[in-house]
Parts: sequence; C-alpha cells; structure tokens
Amino acid sequence: MKALLLSTLLVFSLNTKAEDKKIYTQEEFDKALDAAIEKKMKRIGRGKLVEFSQELLKKEQNLEQREKALKNQQNQIAVNQKELEGRIQEFKKYQTNFLSCLDKKDSDESKRVIHMVDVVSNMRPQTAADLLSQQDPSISIKILGELDPVKVSKIFNMMDKEISARLQKQYMTMKK
Repeated sequence: MKALLLSTLLVFSLNTKAEDKKIYTQEEFDKALDAAIEKKMKRIGRGKLVEFSQELLKKEQNLEQREKALKNQQNQIAVNQKELEGRIQEFKKYQTNFLSCLDKKDSDESKRVIHMVDVVSNMRPQTAADLLSQQDPSISIKILGELDPVKVSKIFNMMDKEISARLQKQYMTMKK
C-alpha cells in the first residue's frame, strides 16, 4: 500500500514545477503525503478511498510503534537474561564453596574417628569399654565399626549390659 502511495506522490511531484521541490523530514513527508493523497482522491471524487488510505497509514504507524516497543522489550529481556545468568554463576560458586566446606568437615571428622580408632585399639578392653560407654552413641558406633571384631567383642563383654545391648542394636542397624 505504501508503494502505491509513494508512486502517487511521485506522479504528483513530477507534475509540479522543479522550483517547488523541497527536502522533507519524515514527519513533514508523511503530512505532505497525506495531503497529496487526499487532494488526489478528492479530485477523483472517492471520499471513502481517502478515509481508507488514511486508516491504512494510521495502522502502519501503529505497527511501527508496536515494532519499536517489541524491540525494546526484546532488548530488556536480553539484559535480564544476562543478569540472571550472572546470578546463576554466582550461586554456583557459592554452592561449590559451601559443598567444599561440608566435604572438609566430613574429612576432618573422619580423620578424628580414625585417630580415636587407633587410640581405642591400643587400650585394654576394660578401659575402652569405659570410654565408649561414656561417649555419644553415634561416635562409639563409628569407632566400633572400624575396630577389629575380636577387640569389639571383648569391649562389648566388658560394658554394662544395658549399654552394650543398646550399642549392639545400633551397631547392627547403623542408626545414630
């Protein structure tokens, strides 16, 4: 449709004198085009065509505005996406750091348990039984799990029967 209007304007401009030619801004061009089309159409005597062409031009302008708004939204989405990716990377770094701290804590605890296993394995069964009876049951179970089975049976025999039964039950189910 725009091509038809431009060709009409060209025909109109060819009919004018060379001295009437002028350089227009886009807004002035649109207004001049509207005026020229309206003048041409009125000369032809088709008022409805004038209204129709004006509606088409308005719709075209609305479409151009919507395209600009859509481009702005796409640009904003791209900016937000980059920001989100940055936050995700930051979160991953934090998560990795946190997990490494947990791993370090677990390895330190494992080292302490291994050390206690060495200490308890060098004790006499009665002394080890007294020590493990006083400890937190979860720690005692971890230590007993690492000891030699013969040493564990001697330690269980030297413990109080209630404590021995409770620790044996937890040892068998490996519950804390």
